[in-house]
Amino acid sequence: MGSFTSAPKILNDDSQDNDVRVPARQSREEVLARCCKELAERRPPLVRRAFRHAPASAPAPAPDDARDQENEDGPSGPFHLRILQWNVLSQTLGKSNDNFVCCPDEALEWSARRYQIIQEIVQYSPDVICLQEVDHFNFLQAILGSLGYSGTFFPKPDSPCLYIQGNNGPDGCAIFFNDSKFELLKTESRILEVWRVQSNQVALLCILKVQETGQEVCIATTHLKARSGALLSTLRNEQGKDLLEFVNGHAEGRPVILSGDFNAEPIEPVYMTLLSNQKLHLASAYTALVKDNTSEINQENINVHNSIKCEPPYTTWKIREEGEICHTIDYIFYSRKAFSVESLLEFPTGEEIGKNRVPSMCYPSDHFSLCCDFKFMDNSRTRS
Repeated sequence: MGSFTSAPKILNDDSQDNDVRVPARQSREEVLARCCKELAERRPPLVRRAFRHAPASAPAPAPDDARDQENEDGPSGPFHLRILQWNVLSQTLGKSNDNFVCCPDEALEWSARRYQIIQEIVQYSPDVICLQEVDHFNFLQAILGSLGYSGTFFPKPDSPCLYIQGNNGPDGCAIFFNDSKFELLKTESRILEVWRVQSNQVALLCILKVQETGQEVCIATTHLKARSGALLSTLRNEQGKDLLEFVNGHAEGRPVILSGDFNAEPIEPVYMTLLSNQKLHLASAYTALVKDNTSEINQENINVHNSIKCEPPYTTWKIREEGEICHTIDYIFYSRKAFSVESLLEFPTGEEIGKNRVPSMCYPSDHFSLCCDFKFMDNSRTRS
């Protein structure tokens, strides 16, 4: 279940960013200043977005632990966790394969786009970063590593990038985490199976321990099979079942954050498969703060149909040769018995995005990043 092509592979190394010089350590402000310098007169500002917070009636977080409400980029304390999830758009696929008919070629030039990707990630100061379609891991690792993040990468076994001239190696999934906050206990990866046959989609998992409290958490990310149709929907559901077995087998009772590009709208079977799993007890973060919905989404017997209705209207909005595509296929799922959702990064409006949608000169991917603040509940499992 690979790329289904007879073309020969072009096995290139991840070397197209070797010209970039990165200091061993630098501050967030220094990285953002460099992004502004590299993008000056080449790109307009990124699409602006804001955080939506839990209702005021919710218990206030401890002053010395929560993010400063007036400073969204402040660090999170030991009882909070900020996750950023994003399909960053493979440079090789975006430039040569995806047919974004309203996107100017200039917007896909890697020399500038790479700094927009860094800018989008770094401005939100996430504790953990989960990415898909990564085909420039070394660049991300260099920049994010200088900020104190450690990262791991797992490529697709038969990445479509490898059949395109001028590629920078295969695309895959990556996880980065703040190594001043977490200790890495283990990393696991899996090529997802469909009816016991390996597919071309992967999952990546890290077990992290919060150094200050000893709290352990399982972070996993994936990128399921693309394209629409009944057969593909069935394949995604089978991948989802295999993914759940993989995550559950390594979580071993720890709280779970599972994010990714699932290539499935909420009405697809895989969405219900994920939320109805009786071992992991997952909920979708972006449904948690819908007005008058918080208690219903987080109740013991989660109402999956209500969750479907409360998902955002889109996480990707692009225009290809076949027409305009606007739907929700990216998610952050979490252990609803272990976390509460404190805030979410909202999506820009159609007017803010612009008539040509994304990618564009003011946003570097065809998917929008998802960013969520979680708080560990008192009953979260802690290991010594």
